Amino acid sequence: MRLWSIHPSYLDPQGLVALWREALLAKSVLEGKTKGYKNHPQLIRFKNYKEPLIAINSYLHYILIEAKRRGYNFCEEKVEKVYFLQGAIPVTKGQLEFEFKHLCNKLKGRDEDWFDKICRVLEIKQIEPHPLFYVVDGEIEEWEKVKVPDF
Repeated sequence: MRLWSIHPSYLDPQGLVALWREALLAKSVLEGKTKGYKNHPQLIRFKNYKEPLIAINSYLHYILIEAKRRGYNFCEEKVEKVYFLQGAIPVTKGQLEFEFKHLCNKLKGRDEDWFDKICRVLEIKQIEPHPLFYVVDGEIEEWEKVKVPDF
């Protein structure tokens, strides 16, 4: 499960669809409707928010906005109507940089055109977060599973 901290507009079509599915799974977990993934590290920041279901529904709403912008037809009924939370949860600058690099590594092998558009052509001076998050100084988040390279 990956609940991206970066703005959904950076994601290729496959990534945006996967994010939608994974965020819906996260919503089910937070609602207590599934037995798996209860302790998944990607859920920590939602669980720590004062109203986790409002946070995940807001997260999903912003994914819907990006999907609509692209002409996709995601099922809006799967998301409870909530006020849009903007800048409600902190995310570190290091986490955003890590996720952007992680996305670019995925795109290299999956979608060369999107890789060119996002990772090569686009000059990103400041990586834009998903609107639910606001950026604070810091390294990669403690909950992130960072793979140690094989030697």
